[in-house]
Amino acid sequence: MSLKNDTFKIGNKIFNSRLMLGTGKYKDLESNIKSIENSGTEIITVSVRRVNTQSFQNSLKILNKIDWQKIWLLPNTAGSQTVEQAIRSAFLGKELSNRLGQEDNTFVKLEVISDPKYLLPDPIGTLKAAEILIKKGFTVLPYINADPILARHLEEIGCSTIMPLGSPIGSGQGIQNLEAIKIIIENSKIPVIIDAGIGKPSDASKVMEIGASAVLLNTAIAQAEKPHLMATAMKLAVQAGRISYLSGSILPQKYAQPSSPLKNFIL
Repeated sequence: MSLKNDTFKIGNKIFNSRLMLGTGKYKDLESNIKSIENSGTEIITVSVRRVNTQSFQNSLKILNKIDWQKIWLLPNTAGSQTVEQAIRSAFLGKELSNRLGQEDNTFVKLEVISDPKYLLPDPIGTLKAAEILIKKGFTVLPYINADPILARHLEEIGCSTIMPLGSPIGSGQGIQNLEAIKIIIENSKIPVIIDAGIGKPSDASKVMEIGASAVLLNTAIAQAEKPHLMATAMKLAVQAGRISYLSGSILPQKYAQPSSPLKNFIL
């Protein structure tokens, strides 16, 4: 089965790859670039707080190494503890996109995190910031806890995706919220992208098998012993999970089922 025509849409933009990457925590620039290439990703997220928009070429060398005709920038508001900070970061991200030649890029990965210890997203702040940014014309991709009710509210106000965490960001704990994520996927009419906590390719495959639209990850690749190989593994895992979902897996049975008929034996 080919995934060549299995595209998905965020806002008015169509993508082929269902693996999205962050750009932090890499040991060096070379491993970052090689991982991006091996992953086949079409979307890269960059934290605006790490970029000085007056001299971004010196601030984040990765920006100069990427072909922005092929890769779509997803600025994120990481580090924002309040609604006001997130909105400010979103506008800085839009300016950065413009400077990279993506004048029509209104994407923002919305993060409002007021909890410095566990880094859990603020549901009320996220909802407020999302509503304001949507009215300002942004394509909002909100990062949230795996909360089906919050997901529904964010979809109702016009968010373009829902991005529930699998487990705490950067933890590598895997998918700890599987049942809640299933409910979000079941109820959502917009893409559901699993973001945070993925540690192994099997984690990525698991959420794709239950119908997630895509996966966004960073630490699992960046902190691997061989990031470029892990990037390849994650790409294949996402593809395998997607094909499994499309093929329709068998339902688990309580008892063993014979694979050969139990009649018409040759005696």
